[in-house]
Amino acid sequence: MTTTTTDNQKAQAVKAPVQVTFTLNGQQISVPKGTSVMEAATKNKVDIPHFCWHPGLSVAGVCRFCLVKVEGARKLEIACNLEARDGMIVSSVDAEVKEAHKWALEFHLVNHPLDCPICDQAGECGLQDFYMSVGKYDSWMNRPKALKPKALDIGGDLVLDTERCILCSRCVRFEEEVTKTDALGIFDRGDRAIIGTYPGKKIDHNYTTNLVDICPVGAFTSKEFRFKKRVWFLQDRPSICPGCSTGCAVDVYGKPQERHYYRIKPRESEVNGHWMCDFGRHQYVPLNAELRLPKASLQVNQQQKYVLLEDALTELKTMLGQVQPSEVALLVSAQYTNEEYAKFFDYFVTQHKIKHVFQWREPTETIEAFDGLLMRGDHNANTQGLLSAMKQVGISAKPTNEFDKALDSKFKLVIALAPELPDTFPSLAGQLAKLSEAPAYTCVFSLMVSLARIPGFDCLIPMRGWAEKLGSFTNFEGKIRQLEASFPPAVLDALGVDEAVELLAGSRHFQPREHTVH
Repeated sequence: MTTTTTDNQKAQAVKAPVQVTFTLNGQQISVPKGTSVMEAATKNKVDIPHFCWHPGLSVAGVCRFCLVKVEGARKLEIACNLEARDGMIVSSVDAEVKEAHKWALEFHLVNHPLDCPICDQAGECGLQDFYMSVGKYDSWMNRPKALKPKALDIGGDLVLDTERCILCSRCVRFEEEVTKTDALGIFDRGDRAIIGTYPGKKIDHNYTTNLVDICPVGAFTSKEFRFKKRVWFLQDRPSICPGCSTGCAVDVYGKPQERHYYRIKPRESEVNGHWMCDFGRHQYVPLNAELRLPKASLQVNQQQKYVLLEDALTELKTMLGQVQPSEVALLVSAQYTNEEYAKFFDYFVTQHKIKHVFQWREPTETIEAFDGLLMRGDHNANTQGLLSAMKQVGISAKPTNEFDKALDSKFKLVIALAPELPDTFPSLAGQLAKLSEAPAYTCVFSLMVSLARIPGFDCLIPMRGWAEKLGSFTNFEGKIRQLEASFPPAVLDALGVDEAVELLAGSRHFQPREHTVH
């Protein structure tokens, strides 16, 4: 029998990268040709000490810390700029290598101040970690340290302590290669060299806090997070940034015991690589307890009154039974999960036959805008998910603001899923004022305590925030982005839309709600 190779098989053979196999610390590793030893080690969870190398930046080779021994080579080599070759035998734990790591680390610490107790990088510091793993030496350096400028406001969210800097140049390369703003440089020479901005200029773009993330030693710190909380007191959960339709993978840091969130950091993914924008980093703020609607609310004698969650949902269900489906408007923002939309539309559209569904969007948005890196003009995490969910129940639509249509006098009941993030809705305050004045009975599902201060809303239901949900968003490309873990809600009575619908439908029963700390 003759075997014929198809064109498709030939094409796959051409595209397949050539593999090389080498040995690292006794472990055989196969990687595509052209991969550096550092990249191979990182992918295979082998730790090689380093400062200047970063997987999202070009190779600089300036810290000389990632030294490894190659069998047959005359001297130690840096792993970040060493291409893996077939049959190569490499060690990062040889006695000679360990000694080199130890004294390279001391060189980096020559002028570094011992201000760990007040440094925000403590607990996440490469110098601390590497001292414990490859240092633990008695220092030979007894000369005074070179003093350099401290606590410099260099723009954006950044504070720079130049005396902590070890001149790894990550920040300079980020400005050159990622944002292409070239705002930073290295000035002077020798032990007087410092990182800084050019005269008369400050860093001014939407990605400044990435410099804090990539700085291995705490030279860059965040104004927003500075001196707020020690990182070892925080818990983190993987989630998806809700700030726009890109859907960046992030980690959210909070302290459930305090019902407070402190920061958001990017998590590497195929969507956002290693970065995220500053706008997205601020979207933890509306999650904090002091800004949240604490309980359900009903209007009594033209005033908002906090009530039991059961009472508010019972009143909404009663109102739903007193009107015709044609007299009900559903006003829905694009900031909820796919799973919440599925339950919401199944109950109100499929079961209750309500056909008037309107999108609640920012009227000034430019959906197609893009900054060329990550941030998009659609500041809703789940526009595609909302449109898909509407289509599933027979309602075809394009992204457009339909807020005013829901205020038509023919509607006697308006049920609204309000936007979660005020930053993404510059017109939100005005829209809420108009909604509160609508002649219809208005029931709003919302996070925001500010709604309880606006007279006119008949019913308010407290909701979980995006970091307190399990579920998914669909980004602008149609990729499903999973909210992988959740914090306990900062508000005891807060519900997901799916939970609220199940309570309305009777498929879920009210249970005592306790604030559980995980």
